[in-house]
Amino acid sequence: MYRRRRAAVAVLAEGREVGDRACRVRYTEREHETWRSVYRALVVAHRGRVCAAVEQAREVAPIPADHVPQHAEVGDRLRSLTGFDFAVAGGFVPNKRFLGSMALGYFHAVQFVRHPALPLYTPEPDIIHDVFGHGIHLASPWFADLYRLFGAAARRVDTEDALDLISRVYWFSLEYGVLARRRRVEAYGAALLSSYGELTGLHRAEVRPWDLGEVLRQPFEVAGYQPTLFATRSLDHLAEQLHAFLDDFDEETGPRLGLPPKSQRGAIPRLPAGAGGPVAGPAVRATGEADGSTGTVHRW
Repeated sequence: MYRRRRAAVAVLAEGREVGDRACRVRYTEREHETWRSVYRALVVAHRGRVCAAVEQAREVAPIPADHVPQHAEVGDRLRSLTGFDFAVAGGFVPNKRFLGSMALGYFHAVQFVRHPALPLYTPEPDIIHDVFGHGIHLASPWFADLYRLFGAAARRVDTEDALDLISRVYWFSLEYGVLARRRRVEAYGAALLSSYGELTGLHRAEVRPWDLGEVLRQPFEVAGYQPTLFATRSLDHLAEQLHAFLDDFDEETGPRLGLPPKSQRGAIPRLPAGAGGPVAGPAVRATGEADGSTGTVHRW
C-alpha cells in the first residue's frame, strides 16, 4: 500500500519543469500524523545539537508543525524571505538540473511522506527532509546565498567530472556539514537537521577538520548514517572555503588544483533501483548511476 501511495504522489511531478507549480496533494490523516510526530521529535533533537544560525532560521521558516504542507504553502513564503521556491520532483533529477536550478532560486523537492511504520527513518529523501530540512536553510538569506553559489558553479560546467566535484562538496557541507566549536560538534547540514537518528548519534561519527582533498576522496554513505563528517571552525570559515572553491569554478578547476580525477575520488556505494533499508534522514540522495544514467543524481 505504501509503495502504491508513494508512486501515486510521485507521478504528479511528471512533466513538470523548473518554475512550474506543483500539483496539490490530498494528504491522508496518517500522513499528517507522521509529519507531526517527526516534527516534534526533530525540534527536540535540535536542542543543543545544531548551530545558532540554524535555530534562528527555524524560528522564521514558514514550516507548519501540525500538517504536511503543500509546496506552495512554504515556497510562496520562502520567496518573500530569500527568493527561493521549490521545484517539484518525483523521479531522478540529474546533477546539472538539481544543482543548476539553485542559481535560479529553485530547490528540487519531493511531495511524498515516508512510511508511517518507521516515522523517524526513511530509505530516501521525502518531503520531511526536503521541506523541513532544506526549508530551514532556505528561510535564511545567508544559507540561501550558498545554495546560489553552488548553482552558479554548476551552470558553468557540463562534464560529469566537474559536476561530481561540486556535488561532493555540496554533500559534505549543505547536506552533512558540522561545526567544531568549543570542543563540541554542532550540525548545520540539512540532511542532519531532518534526521533524528543522526542528530542524536552525532557523537558516534568521526569528525575531521575540513580539508578539500579529503572531502573529494571521501565516499558517500548512501544507505546508512554518515560515518565521517567534515567540520569547519565557524560558518564564516565555511563560507570562505566554499567561495574559494566555487567562485571561479570551471571545467579546469580540478586539474588546475591538482585534484584527483573522478575515478580516484573514492567510490560512491551504489544502491540498486528499488532497494533501501531503514535509513534516517536523506540517505539515498547522491547514489550515482542508480538509474543506469551517468553522473550523480539527486532526486527521484
